Amino acid sequence: MRLNGNVKETDWLCGHWKLKRRSNQASPRSRGAVIPSTGSASVSRPRVKCHVYVDFDGTIASFDTTDLLLERFAAPAWRRIEEDWKAGLIGSRECLVRQIDLVRATPAELDDFIGDIDIDPHFPRFVELCLEQGHDVTVVSDGLDRTVNAVLKRHELDLAFYANRLEWRGQDRWRLRFPHARSDCKALSGNCKCQFTEGARLDLRLVVGDGRSDFCIARRADLVLAKNALLPHCVEAGLPVRAFENFGEAADVLAGWLDGHDAITPPSMVQRADD
Repeated sequence: MRLNGNVKETDWLCGHWKLKRRSNQASPRSRGAVIPSTGSASVSRPRVKCHVYVDFDGTIASFDTTDLLLERFAAPAWRRIEEDWKAGLIGSRECLVRQIDLVRATPAELDDFIGDIDIDPHFPRFVELCLEQGHDVTVVSDGLDRTVNAVLKRHELDLAFYANRLEWRGQDRWRLRFPHARSDCKALSGNCKCQFTEGARLDLRLVVGDGRSDFCIARRADLVLAKNALLPHCVEAGLPVRAFENFGEAADVLAGWLDGHDAITPPSMVQRADD
């Protein structure tokens, strides 16, 4: 991967793609600084509340579950539609509508497929630690609500989640609805994730994600935990970011980050990028 010209290679920790704090950056006590983890196995008791926004596909789930579903049940033309989306010719909303229209699967076949979806094995413990310390955890996905709901239930995770609505049309046909779409969404996403930060302005915001659907909400975060396409995007945009590979690492990063925050500085006094 080619690094941004403003980022020196010496500012990266080899092996884990983690940013080190430069010597000319603000003190770790300043709000928003990324603090190296102390290695704690639990999330420290926060001085301020934290709202954690977590992507589903490729983040909680091991892979992009919508792509796996399309590979299994859709006509091959779904790949051409995907390429149009990647090229920026269509938004994700149009992409998903056209792709789901190609799916041929009964509800039983779809549910059997969803039953085999794996998640990061560390995620349930990450959620438990967050909730024990009073943090809110919300799952925000530009994928399918039927998938997200079934996977969370199977792992006994009672979390608020927002996703696109998959509706059965009878026999083996499906259609997609977008209850969380917004006309002003820059990415034309089916689920505009930015809107879910608007009711938590007094919280620290942590975004955990991996791809393009997380680009906008990342700009509203006090810290982003990123992998895959989201990581270089955040680096190039100058956003506060740490790389992670699994939710065991995410718990350690969150612990160290919260330990470094000064209780005297309320979140409402800090201007975020898109606020």
